[in-house]
Amino acid sequence: MIEDKVVVITGASGGIGRATAVGLAARGAKLVLGGRTDKALDGVAREIRAAGGQAVAVVTDVTRRQDVQALLAAAVAEFGRVDVMVNNAGIGPVSALDELKVEEWDRMVDVNLKGVLHGIGAALPVFRRQGGGQFVTVGSVAGMAPTPTMAVYGATKTAVRVLCDGLRVESGPDVRVTLVSPGFVATDFVATVSDADVRAALEKSRDAMAISPDAIARAIVFAVDQPADVDVNEIVVRPTAQA
Repeated sequence: MIEDKVVVITGASGGIGRATAVGLAARGAKLVLGGRTDKALDGVAREIRAAGGQAVAVVTDVTRRQDVQALLAAAVAEFGRVDVMVNNAGIGPVSALDELKVEEWDRMVDVNLKGVLHGIGAALPVFRRQGGGQFVTVGSVAGMAPTPTMAVYGATKTAVRVLCDGLRVESGPDVRVTLVSPGFVATDFVATVSDADVRAALEKSRDAMAISPDAIARAIVFAVDQPADVDVNEIVVRPTAQA
């Protein structure tokens, strides 16, 4: 049941986050959208409201713990509770390890791993007070097997996978934990890749086989829509053409 659930989504200004927000709003959820780009974020909120839904936007950088705490506080202030926390924000400036792009490695750890930790840290106390809630975290198939140029990115997603399983084990019967691991999705993922050759190869693969963000959004909607006693732990969604 999705109608009237309060859902917080990070990285909601575009790609998988936007598609998930729109998909859940169409089913009657109340959305609290977090993202770094205020203009794009406001645009998603306006789109949802124009279609008759409810959405508020809060500028949020998931690398800042206080930002994520403020996002959850805004959700509680606006709607009185939080039913689902979608940890979606992520970046992927991938490169070969030999390139030693250490600052990009640090940024991926800060956003992809610490950002999820900040989401858990902000939402878990809310869920405990309420007596329940659900985490949905967007991982990646890159966290399931090593891929050239994606060692650090994949490592962050592997860590997220272990983190989500640990959270599931520790959280007890009242908190549901779902990991959704996409394959190649048609988003702006490659835009942050600074290595021109790697970026060109990824763009070629994206154009050849990437699936729509809506495919990932549908998986998230499915997990959220389950009864309270059903915990969908992991969903992998990839293009049929992706090995």
